[in-house]
Amino acid sequence: MQELHDAPLAPLTTFRLGGPATRLLIATTDAEVIAAVQEADDSGTPLLLIGGGSNLVVGDKGFDGTALRIATKGFRLDGTALELAAGEVWSDAVARTVGAGLAGVECLAGIPGSAGATPIQNVGAYGQEVSSTITEVIAYDRRTRETVTIPNAECAFSYRHSRFKSDPERFVVLRVRFQLEDAEGLSAPMRYAETARALGVEPGDRVPLAAARETVLKLRAGKGMVLDPEDHDTWSAGSFFTNPILTDEEFAAFLSRVQERLGAEVAPPAYAAGEGHTKTSAAWLIDKAGFTKGYGSGRARISTKHTLALTNRGGATTEDLLALAREVVAGVREAFGITLVNEPVTVGVSL
Repeated sequence: MQELHDAPLAPLTTFRLGGPATRLLIATTDAEVIAAVQEADDSGTPLLLIGGGSNLVVGDKGFDGTALRIATKGFRLDGTALELAAGEVWSDAVARTVGAGLAGVECLAGIPGSAGATPIQNVGAYGQEVSSTITEVIAYDRRTRETVTIPNAECAFSYRHSRFKSDPERFVVLRVRFQLEDAEGLSAPMRYAETARALGVEPGDRVPLAAARETVLKLRAGKGMVLDPEDHDTWSAGSFFTNPILTDEEFAAFLSRVQERLGAEVAPPAYAAGEGHTKTSAAWLIDKAGFTKGYGSGRARISTKHTLALTNRGGATTEDLLALAREVVAGVREAFGITLVNEPVTVGVSL
């Protein structure tokens, strides 16, 4: 297991931000991951887990403790059953499942990060969520000090949330198992209107797997959501805020604010989100509150391609980023009475 001291963390994040860790361990096997976690727990050392770094905002002072980079490898396909090691690059794994002719995660192409992070965040995009294909998660339980297998029904999956996210100090994901579908080279039914339009089909239709993946990659690239070291619009964590889910009462108050501000003819995005709840668009809120694409004059700005992404234009600090995020949160709250919630995990800082 590789060990470094006073190790920069910024290169391990897609934001390219943050100070150093006192100590950095790089684990390439499950046994190394468990040993590193046990050592930290036994000594009372603060522990930071890092996968692909696509969902991390690390403070400028860094992390006073042990950072553990999970770099395990493993892609095992048995019929339609898939098992991924936590350190597998997610976008590469999606490409391999499409190449194998299996449906279920093709619309999650191009999402940066590691496989182990997908159940934590219940990663989703373009009408798919990993919760619909995950069968079980193998994790190290820091409380009981044993490796456990957690079935889907016990993962408490919801919109961009899970049991693992609600109790971040307990579980360390080691492997994730999925049940995919052999639809004779076709995708799962297209459930997202934008994707269906781009493919020239109706929602609910199936298309060739490769076409689904390539279309999603083009849509994501057009929004700066596919990593490119030359494109500062991708120096981000993707969507920085989650889409708000409002109660009926909250949504009615929101509609009133929209009509006061934008006129009675304006209807905000609204999607059913379970009984008595409606989901609206964080990107729409940000834009209508006056934070348009490219907003900002400093080294941290809103993406020129998508209002939901906050970006490092080069040379930014984490505090630059947080100042922009706070400005956006305050502006949306003032305009529409809704408080946006950040999607990335913050380390040593907060909004």
